[in-house]
Amino acid sequence: MASKSHARLNRQFDRLQKRIPEAAARLLERLRRPEARLIRIPLGILLVLGGIFSFLPVLGIWMLPLGLLLLAIDLVILQGPVNSAIVRGTRKYSTWSRARRDKKAAASNQR
Repeated sequence: MASKSHARLNRQFDRLQKRIPEAAARLLERLRRPEARLIRIPLGILLVLGGIFSFLPVLGIWMLPLGLLLLAIDLVILQGPVNSAIVRGTRKYSTWSRARRDKKAAASNQR
């Protein structure tokens, strides 16, 4: 079961790397390597803490999911929930963007 979750998480990371800018994708690729574990875990914890304190000026809520993603690479217990959250978020975003696109198309056709 754990290997299935890990494979699914790797597919999600691959999909994410295709969507983000090249410099960020290269950094993420380096962080995903097994030898980067000593950097990945503390960075993931710091990002989660930063996401929790997102009400402060410099920190943002974007840090929380990124930190959980990084921690899920090493913590098997997080892989299932993180995978589910990624899939649900992707579906909701697709539905939202499709509805937004359709609304814009309908508005431009009425002109």
